Amino acid sequence: MIAAPASLAVELLLWPLLGASFSAAALGWGAASGVASAAAFALLYRTLAIGPMNVLSPVTALVSAALPVGVGLLQGEHLAIAGLVGLPLALVAVVLVSAGNGAGSVRPSRTALLLAFGAGAAIALQLVFLHQAPADSGVAPLIVGRAVSSTVTLGAAGLMHRKLGPERPAYATSAAAGALDSMANLLFLLASRSGDLAVVAVIVALYPAGTVLLARGVLAERIHRGQLVGLGTAAVAVSLLALT
Repeated sequence: MIAAPASLAVELLLWPLLGASFSAAALGWGAASGVASAAAFALLYRTLAIGPMNVLSPVTALVSAALPVGVGLLQGEHLAIAGLVGLPLALVAVVLVSAGNGAGSVRPSRTALLLAFGAGAAIALQLVFLHQAPADSGVAPLIVGRAVSSTVTLGAAGLMHRKLGPERPAYATSAAAGALDSMANLLFLLASRSGDLAVVAVIVALYPAGTVLLARGVLAERIHRGQLVGLGTAAVAVSLLALT
């Protein structure tokens, strides 16, 4: 409820700086990305609530990376040799980094796996829809998409207000998360307009590496052996993809 409107506010502030052209294509693809964004957050949080996270998180991340790769290749994108090597390495790194400690994990239910696939697919669709928006539309797709996702989120919250509980949210932290999410979407949009969707989407899917490093530095959490291998693999993969 807090993060989505905060993201919209940031994107409206970017409008005078980066411009926006609200063509029919920008409106359509932006609205589609907004619906996918709202679905992605709902499915992702539900997936993580069911668990086990060390199994479901890699599934979500891998699906969110693989689908845009397929779309990009179907649209005629071609990778150099470095990219052909770096792409599968990056997908392996996504799984290793986001899996965490696999010891003692329980087998996920069929519902949990379906939710994980759904969350990954919704994230992928959001990226694909933003990529399809016209390159000269500025931040219009982001503004439209965030307006739609804010409407969906607030509407759902209104219908479920009796189930939300009396606890007040952390307004500042939630707003900061929304602002960071908005900047992430902007950087993806700029990157996809100047590069291949297949490459950009896979690099985006490596975001768990940043989470792992922050958890180590800020929360003093232990980095497991598999995650260390994944971080090294991610570094090699990104270097290869950069050569494309």
